[in-house]
Amino acid sequence: MILYLHGFRSSPDSFKAKLLAARVAELGQAELWRCPPLPVSPLAAIALAEQTAAGARDVTVVGSSLGGYYATYLAEKHGWRAVLLNPAVLPQRDLSAYLGEQPLWHGGGSIVVEPRHLDELRMLGVTSVTRPERYYLIAATGDEVLDYREMLAHYPGVETTLIDGGDHAISDFARYADSVLAFCGIRPPACA
Repeated sequence: MILYLHGFRSSPDSFKAKLLAARVAELGQAELWRCPPLPVSPLAAIALAEQTAAGARDVTVVGSSLGGYYATYLAEKHGWRAVLLNPAVLPQRDLSAYLGEQPLWHGGGSIVVEPRHLDELRMLGVTSVTRPERYYLIAATGDEVLDYREMLAHYPGVETTLIDGGDHAISDFARYADSVLAFCGIRPPACA
């Protein structure tokens, strides 16, 4: 199973999620794809991710931004592989400026970020990863939201693609989709 966890204020309609879902389907593996809409509560988001993956034998969690923070927690707890796309390292610090009502990026609507959500994020913190070989990090030096240097420092020894420039959204993500899927165990068929 590939379990995609979107970022803060995002959804399964994010362009990276839709691009990966389409590529997985194109490769005939659509039944492996899961991308639930995550609730604002971090503990509820983790519970939903675990429920979504319940019973799956082989899970790779792909997390973007805040979803990368969740992916790290889940990889450490369950021994899953994780792909981290410009992951949040200290979201309890970064999201403290977003308390209150926040608009969603896709489909309208909003969420309300409460102080207890920052406490929940603290509970999910992973000081250091235990098995770097389980992780694949994609970080952009031009990320305008999160500092790529914090990402590199938090994930030493992991397989890393460092994008020179780029942005938080990884706007050229199509270039990296097959590498992500290969780490998940899905490879495009060889050319005849």
